[in-house]
Amino acid sequence: MAKKTLQLGRAVAWPDSPDKAVLDRVPNPQAGTDYLVRFAIPEFTSVCPITGQPDFAHLVLDYVPGRWLLESKSLKLYAASFRNHGAFHEDCTVMIGKRIVEEIKPKWLRIGGYWYPRGGIPIDVFFQTGRLPKGVWVPDQGVATYRGRG
Repeated sequence: MAKKTLQLGRAVAWPDSPDKAVLDRVPNPQAGTDYLVRFAIPEFTSVCPITGQPDFAHLVLDYVPGRWLLESKSLKLYAASFRNHGAFHEDCTVMIGKRIVEEIKPKWLRIGGYWYPRGGIPIDVFFQTGRLPKGVWVPDQGVATYRGRG
């Protein structure tokens, strides 16, 4: 059952850490149909756990819902909770994927973390779990790998 007090439609405080952020789920009205949902977070930020300097990424989250949908306002608040969170790129990307899986139990999920260069090296991180149902179309994530000034 969906939580009785969604963050949607009311003022809520910005969470100051991923652990304090709440991810809301709502019932999937098309639970008998396999389809893809995509969220893009093109301005994701966190901080380096060693230097405290900001890190920036374009995250693309694709999932095939089961009984639950991920509510988008709660995802926005969750993503923003990383703004002052110190973690490496790999940890942030995988942590987000695992947390969403824990909350909504999708049939299939993948997250692509396209991180902007730090120290001259861009890092792309990918996490996937579950089985993609047959016949579900999954488009390219649409984020080019980093090419510098090409």
